[in-house]
Amino acid sequence: MDSKNKTEKYLISIIGEQILDGESDKIEVITGGNYIRKNGHSYIGYKEYDENSPSDYYDNLIKVEDNMVTITRKGAMRSQLMLEKGRRHQCIYQTVAGDLTIGVYTKTMESTLDKNGGTLEVSYTLDFNTDLVSENSFKIKVEPKQNS
Repeated sequence: MDSKNKTEKYLISIIGEQILDGESDKIEVITGGNYIRKNGHSYIGYKEYDENSPSDYYDNLIKVEDNMVTITRKGAMRSQLMLEKGRRHQCIYQTVAGDLTIGVYTKTMESTLDKNGGTLEVSYTLDFNTDLVSENSFKIKVEPKQNS
């Protein structure tokens, strides 16, 4: 989904939480983006800007299938996170120091996404060499922008 030539027609609200060493860190982002349903799958696309360098951004694409969510991030550093309820996947994160392989175990996944938008809620853990690194969750709400 390339949003360069399309008007962002949806409002994407993201609330994410990460618990690391007992400390909780929460982020909230509201941005414009695109959303489509195709062959029973939902696709959410939006740009994520670097607050230290606003001209730099990542293209994020979230594909929601039955029991699987795939988050693909493209930009200076790429990553792909595969979230499948009740399963652990090995995923690659690109960092400035090189590629990092992490384990991702999806605990819960709930989606009310339909042709008009909806919500997606996921909770998962990240591990490195099977040692727990963090507990994570996010809620994404997709709704059509109001005509101005």
